[in-house]
Amino acid sequence: MNEIKGIEADQMKKELDKFKVGDTVKVHFKIVEGKNERIQIYEGLVIAMKNSGVGKTFTVRKNSYGVGVERVFPIHSPRIARVELVRPGKVRRAKLYYIRDKIGKAAKIKELIIKKSAKPKAAVQTETKA
Repeated sequence: MNEIKGIEADQMKKELDKFKVGDTVKVHFKIVEGKNERIQIYEGLVIAMKNSGVGKTFTVRKNSYGVGVERVFPIHSPRIARVELVRPGKVRRAKLYYIRDKIGKAAKIKELIIKKSAKPKAAVQTETKA
């Protein structure tokens, strides 16, 4: 068993981009066509993540010419060049399969607003007293 865990540890990517379910991402995926290799960008909403070590996968959904297309990517695959976070989403579910039934504006996910700089409360209180 330790040999198997050792092999899996070697195959796992060390740097993982921080993204979660509900985020809109761009997946830079290597495509091999004969002798040529190119990178294709697949942009869409992460609707599911399945966690199991080296077999960890995430599902990305996008609309292509009015048809919903889903693709499952293994996170630790050597074919994935990188995953770029486009827009963080604010969701309260682990799996967003209900998005499949939504059309138009109903299929939108709220954007998660992250505050870049927040003052500590102690500093704010001392400013108001002065």
